Amino acid sequence: MGAAKGINTIKENIDAAVASFFTSCVHCGMCADACPFYVENPQPENTPIYKLEPMKRIWQQEYTLLGRLKKLIGLSKKITDEELSQWAVYAYDNCSMCGRCSIICPAGNDIARMIRKMREGLAVSGHAPEGVVGAVTRAINTGSPMGLKFKALQAQIRHITEDSGFEIPLDKKGADYMVLLSSLEIINFPEVIEAMAKIFSHADVSWTVSSKCFEATNAGVQIGVSDLAGTLVQRVVDAAIELEVKTVISPECGHAYQAIRWEGPNILGYEYPFAVQHILEVLDGLNQQGRLNFSDKETTSLTYHDPCQIARKGGVIDEPRNLLSDLSTNFVEMKDNSAKNWCCGGGGGVSSNERANKVRLQAFLHKKKQIEETGAKALVTACANCRMQIEEGLEVNSVEMPVLGLTEMVAAHLESKND
Repeated sequence: MGAAKGINTIKENIDAAVASFFTSCVHCGMCADACPFYVENPQPENTPIYKLEPMKRIWQQEYTLLGRLKKLIGLSKKITDEELSQWAVYAYDNCSMCGRCSIICPAGNDIARMIRKMREGLAVSGHAPEGVVGAVTRAINTGSPMGLKFKALQAQIRHITEDSGFEIPLDKKGADYMVLLSSLEIINFPEVIEAMAKIFSHADVSWTVSSKCFEATNAGVQIGVSDLAGTLVQRVVDAAIELEVKTVISPECGHAYQAIRWEGPNILGYEYPFAVQHILEVLDGLNQQGRLNFSDKETTSLTYHDPCQIARKGGVIDEPRNLLSDLSTNFVEMKDNSAKNWCCGGGGGVSSNERANKVRLQAFLHKKKQIEETGAKALVTACANCRMQIEEGLEVNSVEMPVLGLTEMVAAHLESKND
């Protein structure tokens, strides 16, 4: 029964674009050389296009004349539940949906988008990883993939206000910005919240946080189920409309940005009555307007990791570099950067999938090489999930290097109002 539901869902997700992708694939193997999971573990099953084999066979059997004929006379084998279980390991554990394979493909095939569509079928057939299922269940039930409730955020806000004196407005109607946060920021990097409060106070920005919907991470996108992703997006939309804000700010979280800005309107089927910006877009805009004044610059050599969903899929490439040019005297680019940057290996739900821990850290080895080639002494990024993955990967490989969030860096170098 599970296999039948999964096959039917995959079949429903095969649109004209997917069909054209399969038709135009020339089996050149360039997608393999673009994938950190393959490069660090060069097995045939880790080739990005190979991870789509069940979807390809369903397309052939259902939508091509030759495939239908082969199916009719028994020359094309039926997709089994065991096969879906096997391919779930390839699609969830060995793929972060980073999209690097998509931009490298000479035929323009969006392989990452097809993986996202195939995950729909794998999830409804019961083959999504336990950790990812748990994250999306907690997100639907509590509003957070880590199970955090508003009380946890309230506690952090109280500590930040007591320690720093900066106000974090809650449920302020008519504010220019409504800030979303990721659970990782609330628990692991609360200094990001303080940094935003400091920056917005400095720039005299009208902002707020919703007590009804503060979580940015969309576990529905990660598991691949559009209905669940839509439920989580709708919560953000409802909160923003209720507070009558002009712009929703996605925090330093890659899939959160992709989900709310790019996938959200398509899933819901209508345009938002507000704008969506990544925090780096907002900070760069404030800086361009002359509303951020920096007192000094970093002299330590820095390099920047472009989070895949923010840079490659979201186009936020110039903004962090604009900021870093005003914050650092010694910024070093990675050899492959911007849209062609290498994934850290922890995105797309991989980091919440415990059975993928080994391959996740193996895929990170390519990021490690890329970082070390720069000769930089510190790394800056703009995604809490990337930050967690990189910190863990460096520690496991006995590499001592500080990993900084760009929002915190901006706050740290602001000129004092008393200066």
